[in-house]
Amino acid sequence: MRALWSQLSIISNCKLTPTIRRPSAANMITSNRNLSTEDPELRDFVGFLESLKNYEKSGVPKGAGTDSSEGFDLGRMKRLMLRLHNPHLNYKVVHVAGTKGKGSTSAFLSNVLRAGGYSVGCYSSPHILSIKERISCNGEPVFASTLNDLFYSIRPIIDQSIQEEDGSLSHFEILTGIAFSLFAKENVDIAVIEAGLGGARDATNVIESSNLAASVITTIGEEHMAALGGSLESIAEAKSGITKHGRPVVLGGPFLPHIEDILRSKAASMSSPVVLASNIGSGSSIKGIINKDGIGLCQSCDIVIQNEKDDKPIVELGDVNLRMLGHHQLQNAVTATCVSLCLRDQGWSRVTDEAIRIGLESTRLLGRSQFLTPKEAEALQLPGATVLLDGAHTKESARALKEMIENEFAGKRLVFVVAMASDKDHVSFAKELLSGVRPEAVVLTEADIGGGKVRSTSCSVLKESWIKAADELGLGVMEASENKSVFGSLKLAYEILKHNRTGEEAGMVIVTGSLHIVSSVLASLQH
Repeated sequence: MRALWSQLSIISNCKLTPTIRRPSAANMITSNRNLSTEDPELRDFVGFLESLKNYEKSGVPKGAGTDSSEGFDLGRMKRLMLRLHNPHLNYKVVHVAGTKGKGSTSAFLSNVLRAGGYSVGCYSSPHILSIKERISCNGEPVFASTLNDLFYSIRPIIDQSIQEEDGSLSHFEILTGIAFSLFAKENVDIAVIEAGLGGARDATNVIESSNLAASVITTIGEEHMAALGGSLESIAEAKSGITKHGRPVVLGGPFLPHIEDILRSKAASMSSPVVLASNIGSGSSIKGIINKDGIGLCQSCDIVIQNEKDDKPIVELGDVNLRMLGHHQLQNAVTATCVSLCLRDQGWSRVTDEAIRIGLESTRLLGRSQFLTPKEAEALQLPGATVLLDGAHTKESARALKEMIENEFAGKRLVFVVAMASDKDHVSFAKELLSGVRPEAVVLTEADIGGGKVRSTSCSVLKESWIKAADELGLGVMEASENKSVFGSLKLAYEILKHNRTGEEAGMVIVTGSLHIVSSVLASLQH
């Protein structure tokens, strides 16, 4: 990496000057934070949900995700489901929890099941461009008309429930009830349900052992610490709350030994068999990055699932081309494969090896290791630049992003554009990225979180965190002024790369820190 690494530029979206060494404050292009990509047909529906308590926007109270007196009242969710005639009991469910990787693992698994010919519902969060993304059937976000029809048909029950629960039912609880109802109406064979917060007291944890096919815990990390009890151990306890009596538990991992012991202990108490994906999938590997016609960058992988006792392969898939990049995504694919094998053992016979391959290769998610096309980069006025969108926002996900860059884009000139929520560990995130990657600058900006500013982190606070991280790593730091435009930040990152350009290579702009800044960038492409 060239030139400025002796003095890393920590820039809070100020305007570039000819020397870069003394950036000055200036008016930037107007922020795109208010661009709306929501379906106009859903205006009333979204408006109704926004009238409810939205913890995604306001932040989760201390202890709310723990299985304790401070935790969310799961009883009110059970009462809501009873009023809706328990739609979630009409189909089999795979329940997915974890600090990171649950969205990708859910997507991989949903596509494997679809490739096997099954009708599949998937419930996930957050969304990037439209709330429809959270509820999908057979790989497609729910139609606005379908969502509206269902909402209006059960609106009297919802209104009654809110009244009887003294207005305490939240945005997420109501949306979860609607999702479960929609999957019943669509008569899905199976639903892949991603937990929102923790597991034990999450609104999705009304699933019963009678209709649970398997539970999945992808990773345990230090996110939502206050809401989940304040320690890694309490987080593991909360996540393990989705374990149900006699039903298999697939553990992604890898986990710290004492954390794995907590998860295994919970499973043992529930007489639930355990599959440790990071162990039996240890023969899986990334062979390299390829540029596949019509698809773009893929990582070619061998996925080998071995028998835990005699190392005999159960599944051996060579040259699987994953569109989701990084070792963490390979682990998510391995975890989804292990769940698929659990389902096959339960009689889901159409989950063949070929269905697993097709499902894994077809999976792609907005904002996860997403490279914009050259046409999209040009639309953002970044012609020739490689633009990577990755919603990493924890120390663990920053490490995964860093490792992907180091392994696949070593030596490439790059600038980070970062916005984060206020309840994240900004210093640890920054230190993780800066400990291995050598950007020419870090441009800091702001993005709305959950449609509001309550959980947004100001440029000035972010700047202090990144300066502290750089200082602790022994890096020289240059300060700068602040501006809040996401689009202006992209332009600034590009100008920095252009200013230091040697030869034809335009460099790489990496947008990260939150799925919400990714949403902001993708929204600008929609307009």
